[in-house]
Amino acid sequence: MADAPVDTVASVPVAVVGAGPAGLMLAHRLGRAGVGTIVLDTRTRHEIETTQRAGILEADVARDLVETGVSDRILREGHEHEGTGIRFGGRAHRIHFKALVGESVWLYPQTDVFIDLADARERDGGTVHFGVRDTEVLDVTTDAPRVRYTAADGSRHEIRARYVVGADGSRSMCRNLVPEDRRVRYGKEYPFAWFGIMAEAPRSAPELVYAHSEHGFALISQRTETVQRMYFQCDPDESVDAWPDDRIWETLQARVAGEDGFRLAEGPVLEKSVLRFRSFVQEPMRWGSMVLAGDAAHTVPPTGARGLNLALHDVKVLADVLLRALGGEGEAALDDYQPRALRRIWRAQNFSHWLTELLHTPPGASPFDRRRRLGELDNVVGTRAGRLYLSEQYTGWPVSAQG
Repeated sequence: MADAPVDTVASVPVAVVGAGPAGLMLAHRLGRAGVGTIVLDTRTRHEIETTQRAGILEADVARDLVETGVSDRILREGHEHEGTGIRFGGRAHRIHFKALVGESVWLYPQTDVFIDLADARERDGGTVHFGVRDTEVLDVTTDAPRVRYTAADGSRHEIRARYVVGADGSRSMCRNLVPEDRRVRYGKEYPFAWFGIMAEAPRSAPELVYAHSEHGFALISQRTETVQRMYFQCDPDESVDAWPDDRIWETLQARVAGEDGFRLAEGPVLEKSVLRFRSFVQEPMRWGSMVLAGDAAHTVPPTGARGLNLALHDVKVLADVLLRALGGEGEAALDDYQPRALRRIWRAQNFSHWLTELLHTPPGASPFDRRRRLGELDNVVGTRAGRLYLSEQYTGWPVSAQG
């Protein structure tokens, strides 16, 4: 369909494939600098904003939402967490981020980040086309790439751009435009998954609780005053139909139980899902006039809450690089993107893998493995160095400190 007739042709400096938080934040940053974008997504806006996604935002990411003029709603409706809880051996331990590194994190769902960004694009007159199909990205090895798509009304359109950004998620079409013999894909599949629930219940704790027990891992998160998000370790092939509410609560209570008598507030389960774990990075993140950002280039296990933060860091770096490329430096400026982005990506891969391995019990773990893991947990919560490491990693690394 590359040469089929189209109904309209538009020209713009940057075309963005993918209207999730990464794509919209990139368009927002470029728009503030006077650079036009057109953003496309196969999903409708309603589909994206009704897909429930958790969200823990690093301090810098939370500040960026406010300081770049996206929205200050996070300050009004988000929840600042100055620390987090780690439970093991039947005891609770608090890691006080604020005291250790001077930063907090914010509980603010990814769904709300998307809504804020979509509203900001609409407010600022940005062009975003949701619900498109038959998207093609063409001529990326030239200095005149094109994007073709079919709109919801069946009309066919072409965008002519100087650069194309693939921010089209973990099932990215854009990443496949890098030839197979020129790309490297690093990955790891984990032997466990998370069984996630949304429950109508009051908060059980003021901050997140990560629990490791002989029964397996659990994460106790929050959503609102009356709706909570919780997870527990399960088999990747687990069926949600095999888990009635009473079995879910029995499992969660066993995994957080301890000598302090801590118990979860229970209520009706509103939603159930199984979330598989995978680590993934594709290199290169640039091919000709196309660059990749967010989940199109990398994914991490959810344990360390790095996914959304990494995506928004990618586009922070990328916006700077694209402005330089569109200015006096030309295409050579794009060479800075991958090394700057990859340094944080691999740091985050390491942290996410470490925290996942620390808190979960893999199938077939030996008694030595189990006791050694308890020793490592004791080192993390019982030494200043351990608490400091976890705090630095979890709250994020300032861009000024490491690019």
